[in-house]
Amino acid sequence: MRYPSLLILFIFFLSCNSKNQDSEVIETASPQKSISLVKLDSIQIDYLGNPTVHDIDPKSRTVLFMDHKEFSEDIFIADFGGNILSSFSKFGDMPDTYGALMSTIKITGPDSFLVYGYKGFLTYDFEGKLQTLVKYDDFYVPSESWRAMGFGMESLSNKFLYINQEERPWEVHQYKGHKLLSLLDPIDGKRNSIISFPEKSIFLNGNYFFSASWFPVYTIFEDNIYVVFGSEPVIYVYEATEPYSLKSSIPLNLSDYSYFKGTDDPNDIKLIGMPFISGKIENIKFVNEHFLIAYFPGYDELDIESNFEEKSQEERIIFRERMEKKYPNRMAILDSLGNVINDFVPDGLLPRSMLLRNGELWMMEKPDEEEEKDFFRLFKVGLKTEE
Repeated sequence: MRYPSLLILFIFFLSCNSKNQDSEVIETASPQKSISLVKLDSIQIDYLGNPTVHDIDPKSRTVLFMDHKEFSEDIFIADFGGNILSSFSKFGDMPDTYGALMSTIKITGPDSFLVYGYKGFLTYDFEGKLQTLVKYDDFYVPSESWRAMGFGMESLSNKFLYINQEERPWEVHQYKGHKLLSLLDPIDGKRNSIISFPEKSIFLNGNYFFSASWFPVYTIFEDNIYVVFGSEPVIYVYEATEPYSLKSSIPLNLSDYSYFKGTDDPNDIKLIGMPFISGKIENIKFVNEHFLIAYFPGYDELDIESNFEEKSQEERIIFRERMEKKYPNRMAILDSLGNVINDFVPDGLLPRSMLLRNGELWMMEKPDEEEEKDFFRLFKVGLKTEE
């Protein structure tokens, strides 16, 4: 498969065996400088259900996905040709169970993956055989867990960077000093909390916030950790080595972005309702000297007021459907200084699903709302630039 080299900023020597070999341009930007997404390759996996892709490994040409159901969790290993090579479960009452997942699963070798679970750090091979188990030096029930494509443990030296799952702060005075991220060591089972809210963060303005409003998304590139704390439209840049000091911050000037700035009343009803309507940053990646930001723009003031007005059940359903169309999830492409070059709704792709592995950026195809398909597709995407 070949693509015009002048149109693509990056393309890889090893291309995938694609079932849909197109190069559809998804979006364009200003006439002065256009940088947009372009589809480079795809993987189609025949599966009927509700799959969650946990990891994609270009080196072993492997896709690991799961189907999370109420009483079961099945693990599937597929290749880049879309063939399911094996499937098994490690959930429930069995000797080598992980107990419950605390993160998405990470492929760590040509025939192995790492699970961060209640039982410890567990390594399995692609047939489901337990290879190693390292228990924690301490254990706590996580305050929250998020299993989603594009979000999970990221390699940092010989450890992994992940969210801090210790007890979340409830009182305003607890925000200061609360650690947002953790370093996980699967060799000795240690977990160390790092990185607090910066002094100028909106979350230290003396107000109350719902916990999802500061849920961090992050990415690592060379010597930097780039973090966005949930709804706050700022990229904070930290050193990727101890003591993980704050180096700088990059404001995000996103179009029509509306987010919750807190309340001085801990009983404010908005602490319950705003998580679904406040703007929030859902993913961040750094590719070819550009930031890719996936975000939900949030309701404007009038729609926020309307959201909290008394409505019948039918009126509320109609309102929600109208808001879903009015406020779709978006993506922004920014230069390394934070200047927005492009801001758009991706065509047929889920913005928050961005997964960056070995220099390759992958995204999940947006499911068909009208018809359930007996397959799902993943796209490798790149950046297209035109002066």
